[in-house]
Amino acid sequence: MKLGVPRNTSGPEKCIQKLNLWVSFASPGLGLSGLRARCYHPRPLPRPSAHEKTSTMTSIRERNRRLILRAASEEFAEKGFAATKTSDIAARAGLPKPNVYYYFQSKENLYRSVLESVVEPLLQASAPFREDDEPAEALKAYIRSKIRISQELPHASKVFASELMHGAPHLPKEYLDELNAQAQRNIACLQSWIDRGLLAPVDPHHLLFTIWAATQTYADFDWQISMVTGKGSLSDADFNDAAETIIRLVLRGTAPDAKDMPKGEARLRPLPL
Repeated sequence: MKLGVPRNTSGPEKCIQKLNLWVSFASPGLGLSGLRARCYHPRPLPRPSAHEKTSTMTSIRERNRRLILRAASEEFAEKGFAATKTSDIAARAGLPKPNVYYYFQSKENLYRSVLESVVEPLLQASAPFREDDEPAEALKAYIRSKIRISQELPHASKVFASELMHGAPHLPKEYLDELNAQAQRNIACLQSWIDRGLLAPVDPHHLLFTIWAATQTYADFDWQISMVTGKGSLSDADFNDAAETIIRLVLRGTAPDAKDMPKGEARLRPLPL
């Protein structure tokens, strides 16, 4: 069958009219627009699986919790618990205020979560020395881990210090008990090293207090550090230098003399400086 098109039709129009005639003949009632719709109908995108949906929601929740926790650490460190408003925390986190209550239920719960965020690393850093440890290596590792907390969790560390200065009213008793138990075990181990002539005869309580003060000051008094150094914040190299300086001072101050060693222990090598 020959398709008929008026002779006075221009080239492009003639092609379109021929195509319309062919479509009408092949599929009556469809027309060119219908053919386009049928030919170019987009395929639906595959729906995400239940696992993918759960994974996405979990990552969003974790991200929001981290944002709120970090913002709360900064707000509590700057203003204290009483003066901090949940609206300020939400604004700093860049989230709606109801999100704070959705994830943490109350300002008190959020404050405890900030404390717990630094207590867990403190418990790990303060893992008790063992009597068969090399004293120098144990002290080095302890000092470096304490400095790392000040470097990585400065605001939470400051909140923790403020909490202790006010009698720790919000810190769960089990955390306080565990921190104290670890300190007592470390003091006993230090005393054992002293008795064996592996450390100079210093008071182990004050040795531990000195290490705490020297390492935590980089978080608790960061404004003073910035003022004296003229730096807005310390670099990784600065924190490394701080750790090595404290290590050198502690090892020199606790290095035993031969006269301090009990009989039969003089063969033990002194601490490396």
